Parts: sequence; C-alpha cells; structure tokens
Amino acid sequence: MRAEALIDLAALRGNIAALRDRVGSAGIMSVVKADAYGHGAVPCARAALAAGAGWLGTATPEEALALRAAGIGPQDARMLCWLWTPGSPWRETVAADIDISVSGLWALPHVLDAVRAVGRPARVQLKADTGLGRNGAQPAEWSALVAAARAAEAEGLISVTGVWSHFACADEPGHPSIAAQLTAYREALAVAEAAGLRPEVRHIANSPATLTLPESHFDLVRAGLAQYGLSPVPEIGSPADFGLRPVMSLVARIAQVKQVPGGHGVSYGHTYVTPGETTLALVPLGYADGIPRHASGAGPVWLADKWRTVAGRVAMDQFVVDLGGDAAEVGDVAVLFGSGERGEPTAEDWARAAGTISYEIVTRIGARVPRRYLGGDD
Repeated sequence: MRAEALIDLAALRGNIAALRDRVGSAGIMSVVKADAYGHGAVPCARAALAAGAGWLGTATPEEALALRAAGIGPQDARMLCWLWTPGSPWRETVAADIDISVSGLWALPHVLDAVRAVGRPARVQLKADTGLGRNGAQPAEWSALVAAARAAEAEGLISVTGVWSHFACADEPGHPSIAAQLTAYREALAVAEAAGLRPEVRHIANSPATLTLPESHFDLVRAGLAQYGLSPVPEIGSPADFGLRPVMSLVARIAQVKQVPGGHGVSYGHTYVTPGETTLALVPLGYADGIPRHASGAGPVWLADKWRTVAGRVAMDQFVVDLGGDAAEVGDVAVLFGSGERGEPTAEDWARAAGTISYEIVTRIGARVPRRYLGGDD
C-alpha cells in the first residue's frame, strides 16, 4: 500500500487494563468519538469492551447510532453522546437506548417530544458547566434544570442516569481551576441529590484527570487519549511512565528516490535548498492525509535506519526527506510515527514539530489512509 495506519488492538486492550488498575472501583468509559480519535470506532470500541470498559462515549448521536448499527447493543455497553442541536436524531437515540446528555433547559423538551413519539422513557445525563465554559448548564440555570429533569423522571418520562462535567485544565496539575471545578461539581451533585435524583454514575475525570487526579474518579472515568496509548500530560510523563503503549503507527512506502546537486530547491517555495549533492526520498503522504503543513521543515520520519526531517514544505499529497549520503530504494518503508520503541518518532514528536497536541496528530489522519488492525479478530 501507499500508506497505512497500523492499529494495535492488543495495545489498546493493555491500556484499558492499565487504566482499570489505576482507577480502582470506578468504571471506564471508552471515548470513541471522532472515529476513535482516528483509530476506527467499531474495532476500538469492541477491543475496549473486551478489556473491561463498560461504557462508550461519543460526541454526536450519529456516532453512537453507528455503533449500535454495528451490533454493539445495550447488553454490550451503555453509551453516552453529548453534542446536541435542534434537529438532531432525538427519537432514534431514545429508541436505541443511548444516554442523552442534557446541558441546558432548551434540550429537555426535545427529549420529551422524542419519548412521547417513541413510547419509551429516555436515559438522560445532566451536564453541569463547572468552569470550562463550553457545554453544560451554568450554576444560575442548574437548579431549574435539575428540577425539570426530576419532574420528568417522576412522570416516568426519563431516567436521570448521570450527572457529569468536564475539566478545563486537568492537563496542568496544580492549576487553581482544578480545585475550583471539583468544588463546583460537588455542589452541583448536592443540588441534584437534594432534588431527589439518584444517578447511576457521576463523572468528571477525562484522561489527564484519570492519570493524575484520583479524587476526581467518582463512579466513572472517561478514557480518551490515554486508551490510545498517548500521554495527555507529556510534560509530566511519557506513555510508558503511565503503563501505556501507543496504538497507532503511521507508515508509507517511498515513491521516488533521486540524486540531486547542491543548491537544488525542494518543494513549494524552495524553503529548503540542498546544502550539497544528496539523495532525496519522496514520501507519498501530505496534508490531504492529515500530515500537518505546520510541520514543514520539522516533521520527523524514520527512514533507512535513521531519524530524518521533512525537507521543505509538506504538500497536499507528498513531502520530501533529505537522506544525505544514505541510500534508499523505492518501496522502502518510512515510519512517520509509532510507539517509539524502535527509535522511530511518536505522535508526540509530530505534535511538537507542528506546535499542536498529539490528539490532533492521530485524529486528523484522513480516510485516504487505510487502517489495518493487529492483535485481535477485529
């Protein structure tokens, strides 16, 4: 193949096991939004469930419905989806027994309309904005939302299965917002309890909080980046430091090798000019495949047993590396990132080169790059 992303499902199962050891009695929600951060939602969901995760989390209801359509039923996993707008598939989601996150009073009537149309109660989780400033009910609205949800529950229209929130700065241990958000979350829980709600799960911990903030684990933690074997707190610890192993490797076969003289411009804009006679290798991946253009001149590649760097600009479909005096042949494998265990770059190395985070590196790998699954029947 021109290129492929190798997905190690055994590594993913091992990561879930490592996280289970860390969180004690709390359950694990495997977050498989955005096609499992680019890894493939259905195979990764199945691997995570086989390793002991009890919940699946998606951003959109369409993502959750696709998992149900793939055969992952309510008997296999509870599911939560949290990004809703008017016109979303409320009825289909209620019918599929998927938990609906309600983040404001505006959403509850949509849920109740769906309940009446479908003829069955909805599972609802209430989200409190404890300081992130994105989705979730503000403290001024929280009591009213809780009261409305409790009234709907008393009528048998919904079951409030969860109360949850999300950290803003859990990847910065010691940040003052962390303690403030935990306090606000506990206050939100107290309001819900005083109103008579008895949710199945309380959860606020994302991957960084799962790894560094045990007091945030409550009943459930949401494992996103960590389950894919990447560190959400690279300044504190590598994946290996947390017992994790990267799941995705990105490789490509060299499309051309050629000798060029010194002073030869390379790629658009000639931002790189060869310092002397050298060998250039063409890697057939570009920003249409998710390779960040911001990593032009900096992105690392393992080729011909050495760490190389992108020479010049990343184009839509390809980029060049300068091999110096080393040899390579068309068809040789270039490793853009992997586990790092054999000296190859990692997704974190690409994130540093592009001035971004490893979440973006793996998630943006596009549909032109086929996924090949290793370490499992999936």
